[in-house]
Amino acid sequence: MFDASALLAFLAGEEGADLVEHALIEGGVVGAANWSEVAQMVLQHRRDWDRVRALLLSYPLVVEPVNVEDAEEAAVRWRKDSGLSLADRLCLALGDRLEAIVWTADTHWGSDGMVRQVR
Repeated sequence: MFDASALLAFLAGEEGADLVEHALIEGGVVGAANWSEVAQMVLQHRRDWDRVRALLLSYPLVVEPVNVEDAEEAAVRWRKDSGLSLADRLCLALGDRLEAIVWTADTHWGSDGMVRQVR
């Protein structure tokens, strides 16, 4: 399971890109909210989204829609000044639902439980 920051680190060839690629080869899931974040960042930097999408989907990567349970769990996870965006909370909620390790480059998420840092 991938947070947008992990996929962006992979795309940029940043530290941890090799860990993300290994996980991508094994197959994984990205939530639709995080997929949107990746697309937005690629487009914001005037890169070719069609090409990036094709690269990411050349791996056995599934884009999972947000469901009602994820949305409600993300709402429960909200805390003032937590630093977690809605997409972050949706990612964590999806990770819980799928009982999956969540790969992220956002260091403020920590690395306990099912969260793993790529750097």
